[in-house]
Amino acid sequence: MTAQPPATLPSPSELADRVQQVLERARAFGATAAEASLSASRGFSLSVRKSEIESLEFQQDRDLGVTVYFGQRKGNASTGDFSDRGIAEAVRAACDIAQATGEDPCNGLADPERMAREFPELDLDHPWDLSPEQAIELAKSCEAAAFAADARISQSEGASVASHRGVSVYANSHGFIGHRHGSQHSISCAVVAGEGEEMQRDYWYSGARRPSDLLPAEAIGRRAGERAAARVGSRKLTTRQAPVLFPPELARGLWGHFVGAISGGSLYRKASFLLDKLGQPVFSPLVRLEQQPHLPRGSASAAWDSEGVATEPRVLVDDGVLQGWLLGSYSARKLGLQSTGNAGGVYNLVVRPGDKDFRALVREMHEGLIVTELLGHGVNGVTGDYSRGAAGFWVENGEIAYPVQELTIAGNLLEMYRDIAALGSDVDLLAGTRSGSVLLKKMTIAA
Repeated sequence: MTAQPPATLPSPSELADRVQQVLERARAFGATAAEASLSASRGFSLSVRKSEIESLEFQQDRDLGVTVYFGQRKGNASTGDFSDRGIAEAVRAACDIAQATGEDPCNGLADPERMAREFPELDLDHPWDLSPEQAIELAKSCEAAAFAADARISQSEGASVASHRGVSVYANSHGFIGHRHGSQHSISCAVVAGEGEEMQRDYWYSGARRPSDLLPAEAIGRRAGERAAARVGSRKLTTRQAPVLFPPELARGLWGHFVGAISGGSLYRKASFLLDKLGQPVFSPLVRLEQQPHLPRGSASAAWDSEGVATEPRVLVDDGVLQGWLLGSYSARKLGLQSTGNAGGVYNLVVRPGDKDFRALVREMHEGLIVTELLGHGVNGVTGDYSRGAAGFWVENGEIAYPVQELTIAGNLLEMYRDIAALGSDVDLLAGTRSGSVLLKKMTIAA
């Protein structure tokens, strides 16, 4: 057995030849401008459950996406067929769509002067020399550590190991062409503690571009087991207002709602609770948020955005004050602004950490809720209203008192952001959003 499918990834030069063929075809069909991206990925994922192999899958994918412009009419198409015929059919389909659509004055490639011209080495590609047999043993050791963590662990939902690598090339008719290599590896485990109505599930996970940055499999399993066992005996709470502490893995969601609210699509559709808030305090003065797109091995690092525009370090929030939007070229034109190099999203959101670790934040909270699980999608991006199911732990006198479940936590995101009382030093440096824990002064907690 081999750890990967027998075929290798195509080289960047091979993809570059194909993407140039796409652009030439588009010109031949009469397009006034075109852009195309080609990507290929391969890898494997496996899972074990109760020491038995549950699945072992090899993946190999290819994708070509082409967008053409006839003046300000736009069409796009995609295919997994990189052959001459496949390329010709995809380009023809995109051209047919463009010629059948109406004009939009905001359509078009990003401005040529904004194209990236410097390509820093971001160190994103790290193969994992791991055979299926080794991966299976790794997953088994992860699951075994979960069962060994606490005698109350009664069932397993499985332990998984995955490894993937990819290469992509983007080019447009401005003459821009760039390629990326990247890898992503992960280990995870989910187990159940208790019996009958007392059963509680929890998990833990580690993901990284470089295999040596992953947490040890045994540590992941042990953490999953400890988390599940700690939830046994969960109680309900009466309705109240109290401080709420979000650990890093859940705090990322709070920042994600902010990113959505300052993104161009939400702004020009007037579907953001942060409309007209530029230059105003939207967070506690403790908060500074930066985009740092060139971090080595960063989960969301990139030298250019999905339109070829150079990415740049940016301060998005300084001392709580909103400093800028996240715009691609289309949304920028809709708003009468310039692209910020954020077509495709934010590239490594970095939250300035505080100086207190998680335990110190629990002590500072004194009494309140630690959230360890969120359920549902009750967040309104237009109003900022926030209401989600939750479970976690109740804190009294600065110490964890008992687990709690079947709660709803509610508030308004703008008020929640302004109510940030402390930021933790417990930052996950491997995530695309690098944040420590977040302590809010108060939220409504309902039974």
